[in-house]
Amino acid sequence: MKTFFSVLLLLIGINLIGQNPKSYELYNSKGKKVSWEKMTKDLQKQDVVFFGELHNSAIAHWLQLELTKNLYMKVTNKLALAAEMFEADNQIIIDEYLNDLIANKNFEEEARLWDNYKTDYKPLLEFAKQHSIPFIASNIPRRYAALVNKKGFKGLEELSDEAKKWLPPLPVPFDIELPGYAKMLKMAAHMPGKKGNAENLAKAQAIKDATMAHFIVQNMQPGMLMLHFNGRYHSDNHEGIVWYVKEYAPETKIKTISTVLQNDVNEIPDKNTNVADYILVVNEDVTETY
Repeated sequence: MKTFFSVLLLLIGINLIGQNPKSYELYNSKGKKVSWEKMTKDLQKQDVVFFGELHNSAIAHWLQLELTKNLYMKVTNKLALAAEMFEADNQIIIDEYLNDLIANKNFEEEARLWDNYKTDYKPLLEFAKQHSIPFIASNIPRRYAALVNKKGFKGLEELSDEAKKWLPPLPVPFDIELPGYAKMLKMAAHMPGKKGNAENLAKAQAIKDATMAHFIVQNMQPGMLMLHFNGRYHSDNHEGIVWYVKEYAPETKIKTISTVLQNDVNEIPDKNTNVADYILVVNEDVTETY
């Protein structure tokens, strides 16, 4: 009898191990599971969709490409892509590459690409190239974010008119009471070398958000759907870029996606709900891209 139960427990264990593990699950802001099809149907009705990623999440990058493909099938020539990972003053290089005016080798050598470009963002750009989809480099040139971190917004006033083409209109609105910036301010106050200058770190984040919002709004067209890829912290809780888009174009219809890691994707705790309209819960055991 003892042997029988031992074998039974072993078989149950093997069966559990053999079950298909879940790599991700989708939820809405109320913590209810939602299908990919239902989410996509909702997103295609928006003006702008923010896909907030974890930069090293293989699942998030795969689903960004799948969402791009799905939305393209729905809206075709009314889809545009934009991304934090490309800086605004590289727009001409992106356009030249998308229009076959320069070779891939020249593009990759001259654009300031992220280290994980080839694995995580190149598939998006290549899909845009293949289907003649506009691709907007939305982020501020990193040298100007560094300038704000050093001198605050006043440093931007010292730039030439030529340089200011890659910025949002000055002066930049800024609300330090927004929870995301307030949290950053509190964190910076305890960082070595930041005493007395903590606000500039929050402002450096804000100028990125404002610039991305500016170039999104500048490139929006009636009836167009803009799909923007960015780190989740730039759009969580409808702050960051979303807040600035609403400042520049209040009537814009916006939906957001956020990516979170959990050891169990079959339920979502309260802390991970409400961060976005849709939450992509990724199994924390899934291999990361770096």
